[in-house]
Amino acid sequence: MTITDDLQKLLDILPQDLRQRLEKHPQRDTLVEVVLDLGRRPEARFPDQAEYLSETPVTQAQIDDCIQRVGTFGGDNRAGIEQTLHRISAIRNRSSKIIGLTCRVGRAIFGTIGMIRDLVETGKSILMLGRPGVGKTTALREIARVLADDLDKRVVIIDTSNEIAGDGDIAHPAIGRARRMQVAHPEQQHQVMIEAVENHMPEVIVIDEIGTELEALAARTIAERGVQLVGTAHGNQIENLIKNPTLCDLIGGIQAVTLGDDEARRRGTQKTVLERKAPPTFEIAVEMLERQRWVVHESVADTVDTLLRGRQSSPQIRTVDENGKVNMTRQLTAINGRGQTLAKEESFGSPTQQSNGWRATGQMIPLPSLSYETQKGSGRSEFDRLLDESFDDYNGFDIDSTRHAGPNGEDLPLHVYPYGVSRSQLEQVIDVLSLPVVLTKDIDSADAILALRSHVKNHAKLRQMAKARQVPIHMIKSSTLPQITRGLRRLLNIDDPDISDNRELQLFLHSASDDEIDALEEARLAVEQIVIPKGQPVELLPRSPQVRKMQHELVEHYRLKSHSFGEEPNRRLRIYPA
Repeated sequence: MTITDDLQKLLDILPQDLRQRLEKHPQRDTLVEVVLDLGRRPEARFPDQAEYLSETPVTQAQIDDCIQRVGTFGGDNRAGIEQTLHRISAIRNRSSKIIGLTCRVGRAIFGTIGMIRDLVETGKSILMLGRPGVGKTTALREIARVLADDLDKRVVIIDTSNEIAGDGDIAHPAIGRARRMQVAHPEQQHQVMIEAVENHMPEVIVIDEIGTELEALAARTIAERGVQLVGTAHGNQIENLIKNPTLCDLIGGIQAVTLGDDEARRRGTQKTVLERKAPPTFEIAVEMLERQRWVVHESVADTVDTLLRGRQSSPQIRTVDENGKVNMTRQLTAINGRGQTLAKEESFGSPTQQSNGWRATGQMIPLPSLSYETQKGSGRSEFDRLLDESFDDYNGFDIDSTRHAGPNGEDLPLHVYPYGVSRSQLEQVIDVLSLPVVLTKDIDSADAILALRSHVKNHAKLRQMAKARQVPIHMIKSSTLPQITRGLRRLLNIDDPDISDNRELQLFLHSASDDEIDALEEARLAVEQIVIPKGQPVELLPRSPQVRKMQHELVEHYRLKSHSFGEEPNRRLRIYPA
């Protein structure tokens, strides 16, 4: 890997005392940027730290002197240094006077795309995602050079801020034979994108920072003309684009679809669902989590469809070790009984390495330590079922079926942190069943987290906190007494013989009125005398919504299904055999 940064040219625009300090700095070669703000101490930022360069605050004269040594600031308040890749960004006051500068070091790093070179050579459009400073523009520059020089393609770079190919009219050598089109005003980037296709016959268009709806539409137009696109967008992950109405067209766009009754029942979803409405503009997406760790979605369409169905995708994770060897790992969200992630690993230039539990086809062999509450569907591969159950066993921890204490061998009583679950119902279950569980409001003191599945899906911060503290998350579908009871039983590894059905039924009779007790007794007799022994469905008498809810919970206790039907006030429950 070769690095070219022309760092001295950036240091030359700084005040003399700051330049001398940085020239002698031991971390000079890893400098990321220098910040000069009026009235504040000058600051140098490195990958892992930041430090002040002087105890004397920056003056307006120093800022004005720096401005004179750089190029012209454009409409995006960015300037450059001719024949370099450095970027100078300005902060202005209300009268448009520059009172702050961010001097960012631009480096041409040759060999950065070794992790995805095979994807670049496929000719498919590639979208790069990642937080600021992770190296998106650097990778984009190297991709343009490889496509132009190594693959002999006609490449045109749409360089809005002169950041990819450097400042000035002569492009930086780092882009190789690729051509660069400058953009006079940032708001005209989409027009220049179309102009490049119409006037210069490119085979590849390279775009940095697609950020507006017009630019997203221009990108789709270019892709539909058969031109390969390589670009970056604002967002850290594909999920960010799905939630971004401005840029969601890059991954196919999202629309609400109303399903028919039969289709909704077959899918097991609501009648109104979200679906992808068109093929994605970019066929491949790369999430740059770190400089040496990228997540690759080889099919954006499949990833988006999977996420919209409420499942977790199974992307490919590529890393580079100290020797420059690229390793590819595909992680599933299912966890085995030892709390280890099931993965398939392979490396470039070496035979595929099969980890235990994988067939040669890449499908999962059922492992004895995997446990599921239910198996969804039939006639499907174990791999599909693993993905379906991705939220049933939180990715990172599992409830070991052979445990006799807490989830990780803790002493009882078990300290449980409830999230989205009714605390009063939890206390009721614990009290009636005399469970060795203590509820806590502090996640740091918790042995386990009991949460609603829907809440965990939409709360990434909770998952991150649990993973950082090594606290397992156990999920239930709804905050009902049967679900809470079943969840606590599984946490404690308590089986039916230890808790009688009569004691569990006390939960339904607790604080119930006479009418509610009559309704519950009616449901109990129907289940025990007709549904279970005779295998016949039963319809109950019409009840109020609150009472029907209690009947539903009671039926669920028997592991049976029930549905409400009819119109109010004659709406009633129908109980089905197993």
